[in-house]
Amino acid sequence: ALGFAPLRIADFQEVLGEPTVALTKLRELCFSGIPFDGGLRCLCWKILLNYLPLEKALWSSLLKKQRDLYSQFLKEMIIQPGIAKANLGVSREDVTLEDHPLNPNPDSRWNTYFKDNEVLLQIDKDVRRLYPDMAFFQRPTDYPCLLILDPQNEFETLRRRVEQTTLKSQTVARNRSGVTNVSSPLKSTPSSLSEYEVLPNGCEAHWEVVERILFIYAKLNPGIAYVQGMNEIVGPLYYTFATDPNSEWKEHAEADTFFCFTNLMSEIRDNFIKSLDDSQCGITYKMEKVYSTLKEKDVELYLKLQEQNIKPQFFAFRWLTLLLSQEFLLPDVIRIWDSLFADDKRFDFLLLVCCAMLTLIRDQLLEGDFTLNMRLLQDYPISDVHLILKKAKELQDSK
Repeated sequence: ALGFAPLRIADFQEVLGEPTVALTKLRELCFSGIPFDGGLRCLCWKILLNYLPLEKALWSSLLKKQRDLYSQFLKEMIIQPGIAKANLGVSREDVTLEDHPLNPNPDSRWNTYFKDNEVLLQIDKDVRRLYPDMAFFQRPTDYPCLLILDPQNEFETLRRRVEQTTLKSQTVARNRSGVTNVSSPLKSTPSSLSEYEVLPNGCEAHWEVVERILFIYAKLNPGIAYVQGMNEIVGPLYYTFATDPNSEWKEHAEADTFFCFTNLMSEIRDNFIKSLDDSQCGITYKMEKVYSTLKEKDVELYLKLQEQNIKPQFFAFRWLTLLLSQEFLLPDVIRIWDSLFADDKRFDFLLLVCCAMLTLIRDQLLEGDFTLNMRLLQDYPISDVHLILKKAKELQDSK
């Protein structure tokens, strides 16, 4: 399955070469996996996630408009509050105005600032851990955000905000040898200092870009804000766009990821909202659907899981909410997403993929006890995603 036949690449180029992209045809092609070559995957994902319209003539103006809008978000949500904060250090007279840090008024800008810091620290903790087995997210981006990294800047960046907020919450404990040990209540044991190693000025790591995307998303969507796991959804999108072989697109990976992530979240955000758990669109309903589909396809396995009281929320919650991003290596996740994004009844196919994952290990599950089976489902043993997708397609065709 390595590399795509030139013929297949030609098929994609033909569909994408038309003045108006034929969506049905494009979906069919993408469903079987999109070549990375020539930035095809990045382009297809942008179309499948409704970021780019089907009329090619509209692309360049739309991209310009959206990327400008994103710059606007950066200025309003990261630069403005940062300037306000930096200015406070310079002139103290504005403290006498009604808007000062101790103002109990809930509309106070400061109140918002501190609330945002709580969200920011959570995002920060999560994005630093993105795909630890890959160096990519720790590496500096070729296109650091100039708006933010301009050395003339006096304002507070997200990085500085995190550092200051973390420092405040750090407690200094002396250990026996009298060496001062700075431990943070947020991290009981610092796994390694390198985790907090910050790149030299003027550089920023890919995880910092992801942090910004999530922070801006949280600010613009206060109803859902940030929920742990969103970092796992934005990671593969950003990785795909930030490694686009086409440099003029790659340069705008941050803005493009933001809008594609926003569109994708509008389809799956219900999975992240607790109050919707039991509604038709909520996650509980989807988890039960995995079991009812399994019951149709393999009643023996279904009964075995029921009998062992293995509930779908023990494993399917993570599978469904995070679109399997935690179960496989990143390149495999990306391949699965080709099929998920190409599915016109989006995420119906995901239920079938989950079912396929269960039926592919049915013999082990039928033999195992509760503990053994839970281990299998929490740490899924098959890494061949082609096999899984093939099985899911069979299940789909056997309806």
